Amino acid sequence: MLPSLYQTHLEKQLKPTQLLLFNLLINVVQALKEVSIEKIATALPLPILFESRRKQVQRYLSIPFLKIETLWFPIVQTWLSLTFSEKQNLYLVIDRTSWNRINLMLISVIYDKRAIPIYFELLPKIGSSNEREQKRLFSQVLPLFSKYQTIVLGDREFCSIKLANWLREQKVQFCLRLKKDELIEVEQGIWLELDRLGLKPGFSLFLSGIKVTKTHKALGFNLAGKWQRKLSGWNPNEGWFILTTLPDTPSAIKAYKKRFDIEEMFRDFKSGGYNLESTNASGERLISLILIITFAYSMATFKGQRIKLLGVQKYVGRVKEKRRIQRRHSSFYLGLYGQTWIGFIDDCWELVRKLMRLNRNKLKYYFRGIRAMELILNAS
Repeated sequence: MLPSLYQTHLEKQLKPTQLLLFNLLINVVQALKEVSIEKIATALPLPILFESRRKQVQRYLSIPFLKIETLWFPIVQTWLSLTFSEKQNLYLVIDRTSWNRINLMLISVIYDKRAIPIYFELLPKIGSSNEREQKRLFSQVLPLFSKYQTIVLGDREFCSIKLANWLREQKVQFCLRLKKDELIEVEQGIWLELDRLGLKPGFSLFLSGIKVTKTHKALGFNLAGKWQRKLSGWNPNEGWFILTTLPDTPSAIKAYKKRFDIEEMFRDFKSGGYNLESTNASGERLISLILIITFAYSMATFKGQRIKLLGVQKYVGRVKEKRRIQRRHSSFYLGLYGQTWIGFIDDCWELVRKLMRLNRNKLKYYFRGIRAMELILNAS
């Protein structure tokens, strides 16, 4: 069953049969960790022929009611209002990923060292996006974040001067990474490529009110530069040049680092979670499927946070590891695999009960684990 935040809204938007199938699809996706239509149809617990199940999944994903704007945006707005205070800094990441002939661009909000997808589109081409396509995505998303201090993060594909000017007109701050061969005006009429500014490992720089590129001669931006020194055997081969509206290098670099949380989200969507690349869907069916994954992914992440607050995360995964600074398991992992752990209890309870009888000296530990299962089951 969907958590109450989701359920309440979807009951208003979907017919009872549509909502029940939506619930079933999310449960199947969470259990399988696969989004191939064939595999979803194989596991879908409807008492009809396999071919009928497969066609029903295909038809369902093709029906136009599965829209991001009507199903997902209202939930995002409610979640934002419950989670963040007005004027709080929120980080939006724009990025693109591709596989086979699929080219997906999306905007996500950074949350708990992960990125929660907000809006996404399939590009009708292979290769990089353009300024018009990027603006179209932001025009859909920015109204949802009007009450907050929004900071847009993007890598070199998304650092066009026209986009930066447009974001500034929307009163949105940003940190966009420039290509190292970009030109800035260092003196009147003297233009220099960024990689000739002399930035070296372990050093940083900050220039305010600069002009960027000879073509557009945009001015009034700040430039933050940072080349990370060699650390724990990792030696970056180049520095970062960040076009930004933020006031200094530390704040710009700290913000831009959050962009990499979307890479973790991509891993969760792909090989580390739902195996999105294995799907045989395309077009509107693929968008509908990604929307279902977005629901499943956010639900698992929020449930994982709840598991941590309840203090039972050690029953789901290894929490501590010697000489490891970064956490081993994300909230997404705890939510997804916590549900998997308790999901077997109905089918295997008789075997578990017999094992407990044979190991009576371990009963107190078993009972603690059963209590943890109950808490995870009721977490929302």
